Amino acid sequence: MSEQKNIEDDVQPKESVGLTVSYIFPNGDKYAGECSKSSEGFVKRNGTGIHTSAKGLIYTGVWKDDKMNGSGRLAHPSGAVYEGEFKDNMFHGKGTYTFQNGSKITGSFNKNKLDGEGEYTDTQGLVWVGSFHDKSVSDLKLKVNM
Repeated sequence: MSEQKNIEDDVQPKESVGLTVSYIFPNGDKYAGECSKSSEGFVKRNGTGIHTSAKGLIYTGVWKDDKMNGSGRLAHPSGAVYEGEFKDNMFHGKGTYTFQNGSKITGSFNKNKLDGEGEYTDTQGLVWVGSFHDKSVSDLKLKVNM
């Protein structure tokens, strides 16, 4: 909700914990979930909810201060999916990014990038381990299960 709106008429109180809303943004994005209302009357996404962009991007998970913060799942229209931790709308913490072709990377993310020890699983199911930093990986080795 980069454009904060006073949507008091669309809000139904949900206990003392917060509010539950269903809102369609002017650009066609949709949000359904928990929010909190500021003293000024503005509503921010806080708690769990689902945001669907007009282009088909779907985030299901935890929101804090109107941003993806906490555990969640971000599905792209292409079929790519990230499941894991978010901070300030970015992949941040433990997570798995699955590409459209089925290959995936798993590990610790820092500001949308895999950073540190991680695993890459290719389309044949082979698992490669190494140290990831930005867009590069060092010491990539095939993981052999015996």
